[in-house]
Amino acid sequence: MTKFHCLPRYGALPLRLFLCFAVLLTCLPIRPCRCEGGSLASYDPQVNSLLAKMTLEEKIGQMTQAENTGLLKLSDIETYFLGSILNSGDADPPAGNTLEHWTDLYDSLQKRTQLTRLKIPLLYGVDAVHGHNNVLGAVIFPHNIGLGCTRNPELVKQVARITAREVRATGIQWTFAPCIAVPRDERWGRTYEGFSEDPELTALLGEAAIRGYQGDSLRHPESILACAKHYVGDGGTVFGTSKDGKGLDQGDTRLDEATLRRIHLRPYLPAIQAGVGTIMPSYSSWNGVKCSANKYLLTTVLKEELGFEGFLISDYNAIRQVHPDFKVAIGICINAGIDMAMEPTYYREYFRFLKELVEEGAVPMSRIDDAVRRILRVKFAMGLMEPDYPLTADRRLHKDFGCQAHREVAREAVRQSLVLLKNESNTLPLSKKTARIHVAGKSAVNIGDQCGGWTIVWQGQSGPVTYGGTTVLTAIRNSVSPETIVTYSDDGKRAEGADVGVVVIGEKPYAEGYGDRSDLTLSQHDRQLVATMKKAKIPLVVILFSGRPMILNEVLDQADAILAAWLPGTEGQGIADVLFGDYKPTGKLSFTWPKSMEQIPINIGDQPYEPLFEYGYGLSY
Repeated sequence: MTKFHCLPRYGALPLRLFLCFAVLLTCLPIRPCRCEGGSLASYDPQVNSLLAKMTLEEKIGQMTQAENTGLLKLSDIETYFLGSILNSGDADPPAGNTLEHWTDLYDSLQKRTQLTRLKIPLLYGVDAVHGHNNVLGAVIFPHNIGLGCTRNPELVKQVARITAREVRATGIQWTFAPCIAVPRDERWGRTYEGFSEDPELTALLGEAAIRGYQGDSLRHPESILACAKHYVGDGGTVFGTSKDGKGLDQGDTRLDEATLRRIHLRPYLPAIQAGVGTIMPSYSSWNGVKCSANKYLLTTVLKEELGFEGFLISDYNAIRQVHPDFKVAIGICINAGIDMAMEPTYYREYFRFLKELVEEGAVPMSRIDDAVRRILRVKFAMGLMEPDYPLTADRRLHKDFGCQAHREVAREAVRQSLVLLKNESNTLPLSKKTARIHVAGKSAVNIGDQCGGWTIVWQGQSGPVTYGGTTVLTAIRNSVSPETIVTYSDDGKRAEGADVGVVVIGEKPYAEGYGDRSDLTLSQHDRQLVATMKKAKIPLVVILFSGRPMILNEVLDQADAILAAWLPGTEGQGIADVLFGDYKPTGKLSFTWPKSMEQIPINIGDQPYEPLFEYGYGLSY
């Protein structure tokens, strides 16, 4: 079993020096995507030799990604020469959600490629965005907003490396991560998927994640292909421009090009430099034009100017949003620069329409060849085209799936992600010999609330969503002396007589547009829970689970200490490590914390800038 050691914490001065250097890098030319043996384009001699042998149908097949649960027939893998399969957040194996079933599914689908003439293996993709989060028993790490508060690229790289190892245990070789959006409005339901409102910190940690996923070589049996997303400007959409006109998700980013480049394009420069093999264009628009259909952004800027040599994968059913006529939409997006289409259930129609478009001359064969060349570059770089490439998963990796060593790294990530917002009268750290601690709130006993969205199911869910983790209540009980009494109530009552109270509040799980909110005030239930605990007249510690800064209002005054825990994942023991002083809090806000909804959106550099807690704020003991 691999041993993982605690990593050094990056202080403020080294980060500032890095960011100054990073700004200088934006003025330098981007070198081609690097991988073992050179750039991805270095594989073109082998790629071109194979490309010359391929029929139009075989080429279009490589440009097609279907969903495992969307396959109308398993034989469609060979009938349509499919190049890729994905699992969405809710697409479990038909036999059930176990490590064995996931591995069996991968093996069975991969083997079908050997029934095709060219026997090109599948690229299998999954949204492993904070661990292998679809699979029961996987280690679930803090979401990116928490990792942003660590400001520790080496830790982020290690988190991604462990994620890659657990993903490869199921055979899967591709994650749709990292998200390197720069969220600029906390009302966006995907805020927690971003590392920071600051493009420089996002660039630093996004690059670290890519290097962790892809390792030193894409051919390494424990590396996975990364996907930088969502290109570009998804974090800058204007409120009220979403599909329903009520939020931000999949909305319109209304910025001049200089601002788009300075804020939202910035993280893609080091991502390309790090050799990211795939990039996913955003559902969102830039000044009214869908990114998936924007040839200037996809081809002129990304591929030609920045020298991206990998391939572009469209988002889930994103092509259909470009034009009401699906065939017309396909032509627009492929000509704009989309190389592989994520068509979970409409893959047959996509295949047929794209073939017709080529035969009609609406999509030139040169564009098809460019797309397939890019896809095959990545497959060659990953070793998929080698005669001895294994078509079954390495089940020896099962023994370390969800192991304690992996959980220890997640626990360290939790410790470093926590931000201490308030600590009156040195309420924290708590003594392990406290006579009685009263814990309150349903989230204190709720792994689902700890993990948030993109956990086992797409939207996440409250309750015992997975196994192998530690709740806050259990973590506290694990930490105190044998003489300490730890009591619990879900409603905050019966706290009288305790020496200290710990109340856990926050958002319930959500993902994407379902998390868009016009009001980020804490719920009435949470405010009442804190008020009830306050009546006990004991020191009160508030732990907040959230995917973004929340409007604290009266809770700020009622609490003696407030710890922003974000969405920490399964390893709640890391919270107790900080509560009881085994580790000092070191997290620093990667997002500005507003006083009120009237201040939103608010970001560092705004004028005026008078938030409740500034970007970079964080207390310690």
